[in-house]
Amino acid sequence: MAKSSIASIDWITVLLFILLVGFGWGNIYSASYESETFSLADFSRVYIKQAYWILLSILLIIITQAIEVKFYERFAGLIYVLSLLSLLGLFVFGKNVNGATSWYAIGPAGIQPSEFAKACTALALAKYLSDMQTNIKLIGHQVRAFLIIALPAIIIVPQPDPGSALVYAAFFFPLYREGLAAMYLIVGASAAALFILTLLFDPLWVVLTISLGIVALLVRNRKRKPKYSRYLMTMIVVTGFCFSVNYIFNNVFEQRHRDRFNIVLGKEVDSKGIGYNTNQSEIAIGSGSWTGKGWKEGTQTKGGFVPEQHTDYIFSTVGEEWGFLGATTIIILFILLLIRLIHLAEKQKNQFSRVYGYSVVGILFIHFTINIGMVTGLIPTIGIPLPFFSYGGSGLWGFTILLFIFIKLDANRVNEW
Repeated sequence: MAKSSIASIDWITVLLFILLVGFGWGNIYSASYESETFSLADFSRVYIKQAYWILLSILLIIITQAIEVKFYERFAGLIYVLSLLSLLGLFVFGKNVNGATSWYAIGPAGIQPSEFAKACTALALAKYLSDMQTNIKLIGHQVRAFLIIALPAIIIVPQPDPGSALVYAAFFFPLYREGLAAMYLIVGASAAALFILTLLFDPLWVVLTISLGIVALLVRNRKRKPKYSRYLMTMIVVTGFCFSVNYIFNNVFEQRHRDRFNIVLGKEVDSKGIGYNTNQSEIAIGSGSWTGKGWKEGTQTKGGFVPEQHTDYIFSTVGEEWGFLGATTIIILFILLLIRLIHLAEKQKNQFSRVYGYSVVGILFIHFTINIGMVTGLIPTIGIPLPFFSYGGSGLWGFTILLFIFIKLDANRVNEW
């Protein structure tokens, strides 16, 4: 017998969502707090607008739970196409905000379609991979899956919004879970490592070091009659890639991107220019010590030293006002949410729900990792929000829809027995 709709909802996931959204709003309030005056109609205060967006997200939650599960699977392709059209429409009707044409102006507010496109892409990928004719181990099927992932990213890049486009790498998580060869992940990670090494050291030395490693492997495996052509091809590709890095870095990347990489890699120190945000964020987090300075008591926060602190850099407020213990608590909450979602994804009875669940995990993981790394100076500033935490209606709604569609799919799993 099926359980009731309410009883079948995974309330642990819902509780983690509530804790993150609630703690996020508290820190947005602190980061944007200016005086004791308080008015629910004062939309000049970002914490007031965020409060209304949180209330409206409850309506979105109700809608996602009211829609039949079959709707998400049946119309996944149509939803995906509509999301692509919404992204393309920005080039004609979009509003420029901070140098990026990523928004539709709707009265005094704005909607960023890229925040919703992630959930639409997750549905489309889940629909394709769950098709009985699809075998992700076949090259042709892999290409189609890659195209589903790449199309929205390709449209987003020239807006320009490379940070949002980078998030689409998250979809390799469900692809890997469904049988994509680990070689793709190994190649991707190796390319990223080679890119960084070539920026740090002369390409010639990188190539020579790798050549010595390949020669050592050949000597070690000589009795097994290794395929020399494979080793030779690897060496040619690696050499070509390493010697192309500097050209790509200097001619394809914009100056602001080059500066951010150079600062993180220690090749430049620019605490007053392009590295100002990161430098001030590190100061704010470091000043919080173990227990923090107290809510609304952060001197860096109150002094407005960290730009965009209520959006991409909201975690610096946590570090300053709640200290190491508060920052660790937030990180633990995110990790618990990710672990819970992986657990639920593995319990799904159909592939569509499982693929979608792993897509949610991948997207949240990429956002969480990049944002925390950016705020703490571990990776270059990319500019993507901390899920459920950063200020912004589109971001909050996009993540809410993404998560609660999966909660609905999981609730249907419970009701199927």
